[in-house]
Amino acid sequence: MSRDGVVRRRGRTRRRRAAPVTVLLCVLASLATGCGIRATSVPVDAGAAPSRVGCVLPNDRESPDGGGATSVIRVYLVCGSRVSPVEREVRMPGGRSSAERLPVARKLLDELQRQPRVTEDTAGFETAVPEQLTISKGTDGDPDEALRLSRPLDELPRYALAQIVCTYADTSAADAEGGVVLGGPAEDGSSDGDSADDATGGTDSEAAAPLRRYECGTALRTHPQSAETAGTQL
Repeated sequence: MSRDGVVRRRGRTRRRRAAPVTVLLCVLASLATGCGIRATSVPVDAGAAPSRVGCVLPNDRESPDGGGATSVIRVYLVCGSRVSPVEREVRMPGGRSSAERLPVARKLLDELQRQPRVTEDTAGFETAVPEQLTISKGTDGDPDEALRLSRPLDELPRYALAQIVCTYADTSAADAEGGVVLGGPAEDGSSDGDSADDATGGTDSEAAAPLRRYECGTALRTHPQSAETAGTQL
């Protein structure tokens, strides 16, 4: 047999051996197409799995109008790895133009401690603020804008601290520049109850937990875990 004949014979043998493999590949490609998967010879990195929540409230939700004796306020809740605002219509102490720092701070804290509403929960919002947390005015020697929490700042969940700071920042609970001055309780615990409202009560500020001033910037909103070290000590 000539050399050309041997080559043609070997070629037919290779084609016969490759035929089943080709058929199998065609079947697999057909199945993939039938399942809605586009066949490709290049590995595809689809990225992380899509989030189940969007941190966005539905557009058809009725917007608060702040009519009557109620006010539209912004409350910052946890969603994903950040804190984001939601609008709520609430009855504020002293009316819509109230400038009383402590009553406003307490009302806002109440809102932060509430479980998210149905639409908020569905969108992925939640709160990290402890239910038993209370707030009072500063002790003797504290600046006027100081507010004291019933738990030390370093014992609060970081996301909770970020929620409180950002919720207070645009209200009368903040100072003139929008900063929020917070501290833990006085050592004698006088900041836990209404007795702390007495202007003559409290302990010397040197015996109380130190105060820190916070601002609700982009870094705090997007990285709430940094709240523990975000404030400036006064």
